[in-house]
Amino acid sequence: MKSVNWNGSDIFPSKIVCVGRNFVDHIKELNNQISDEPVIFLKPNSAIASELHSCPTELLHYEGEITFLINNGQLSGVGFGLDLTKRALQDKLKSNSLPWERAKSFDKSAVFSNFVDFNSALREIRMELHINDVLVQSGGCDLMLNQPDQLLAEVNEFISFEDGDLLMCGTPKGVGPVNVGDRFVGKIFNKDNVLVEHDWTVK
Repeated sequence: MKSVNWNGSDIFPSKIVCVGRNFVDHIKELNNQISDEPVIFLKPNSAIASELHSCPTELLHYEGEITFLINNGQLSGVGFGLDLTKRALQDKLKSNSLPWERAKSFDKSAVFSNFVDFNSALREIRMELHINDVLVQSGGCDLMLNQPDQLLAEVNEFISFEDGDLLMCGTPKGVGPVNVGDRFVGKIFNKDNVLVEHDWTVK
């Protein structure tokens, strides 16, 4: 089983629950439609990685996301996540009304920082992603169409969260390609205070 780090301890998520189309500007940049209800998909434990890898044979996009660790049925930890997407393959699958797993749930498609305790107001949580010292993504819970606590309740209607499971809450605009040698720095803020910061160099 793959693990993430929460307050210095290894945690083994049984699954990652991901939310698509949760930021209006990102919906527009991919020419998607706003959904009447949250778009939910899953990544397996085998998707978790601590290193960030490119994909030499396919177009791989990064999507930076605020990610919560679930414990005792609550949003207990927060960290930075990268939802990696084989974009051309996803577009092909979508055009044929097929599921996204081949484009979203492959090995090493979910990269995470460490997680810290979450005890802030949701609307004060925001993220930034810098690539080679350039800010490429920025967004917070206040811009989400569906708030994390609402998502938790919605998912609980049909999927049970196990302790340690992760909830990725969608990406703001600014997604783009993953290139070898690029330096990614992901940050989670409570207002202007940095809660989590992690950097990766693409292999």
